[in-house]
Amino acid sequence: MTTNPSPITPTIPLDTDGVFHGFLKLPYSRDDSAWGAVMIPITVIKNGAGPTALLTGGNHGDEYEGPVSLFKLASSLAATEITGRIIILPAMNYPAFKNASRTSPIDKGNLNRTFPGRPNGTVTEKIADYVFRYLVPEADFVLDMHSGGKTLDFVPFAAVHVLADKKQEAACVAAMHAFGAPYSMMMLELDSVGMFDTVVEEAGKTFVTTELGGGGATTAERVAIADRGVRNFLIHAGIIPGEIDLPDQSIMLDMPDGSCFVASENTGLFEPCVDLGETVKKGDIIARIYDTERTGIPATVYTAPRDGILSCRHYPGLIKTGDCLAVIADVVPA
Repeated sequence: MTTNPSPITPTIPLDTDGVFHGFLKLPYSRDDSAWGAVMIPITVIKNGAGPTALLTGGNHGDEYEGPVSLFKLASSLAATEITGRIIILPAMNYPAFKNASRTSPIDKGNLNRTFPGRPNGTVTEKIADYVFRYLVPEADFVLDMHSGGKTLDFVPFAAVHVLADKKQEAACVAAMHAFGAPYSMMMLELDSVGMFDTVVEEAGKTFVTTELGGGGATTAERVAIADRGVRNFLIHAGIIPGEIDLPDQSIMLDMPDGSCFVASENTGLFEPCVDLGETVKKGDIIARIYDTERTGIPATVYTAPRDGILSCRHYPGLIKTGDCLAVIADVVPA
């Protein structure tokens, strides 16, 4: 059976020496532009033979550490500084990025639940299909940069997953440690179907993801972590020269099972009782939720389901039933 070609076409060469800035052009007919297109920014930097790194941000459109760092890198790196190739997609789900939303305003598609995509599907499915079929096969190393967006906040960590192929897992772990975030995480996904992570790992690539903050904004500190991490990742890949710059301390975390996640069973006003990165014991109060319909009703108290540190918390102040309230991760002894 013949697979349909992608309707997306790059406006720049993907395998020519030099620095090229352009777009992935996706035709999209709409009310305000009958023969319009979604123009997804892309940069390709190549210098001779060597490994290829695919660097992506904006998989979710309201997460900014990745886009800030990658737009910056794309405008500053010369071909003579590298050996091999770097493909940079700073805002992979570009419609969501332009809309400052997690999902696409066009089709409500969550790109990170849409892989491997379809060439004849929705706009989000077409983006996923092109990245999966045309860019991922070219890559040896893949870095997909996330943060918590408007509804979560994280301690800044790089992460990998437990894999069936232990040699591949070890390569991913080595790249994660090279990234050099203040925290490193063996990350558990509650539902990994359709994730970019899943299809890249199944393709046998060395894959690292991040959660570098959240709250629908960023800080100078978090961008600095992203900038350093990207360069460390490229040094580890053998694409740029130099010494890996590691922080004075990096704490290893683990999410061994679903009890790490605390979900809200109430809707109301969220009071955090523990700050990110703080140590908790099982049974410690981590949050209270107040009924906002009337006064005089005692808050519902949420406690830590296990010992560990608060690695993720709900953001901002109002919370709904079913929202992720907190994640308690185990600290792995050094």
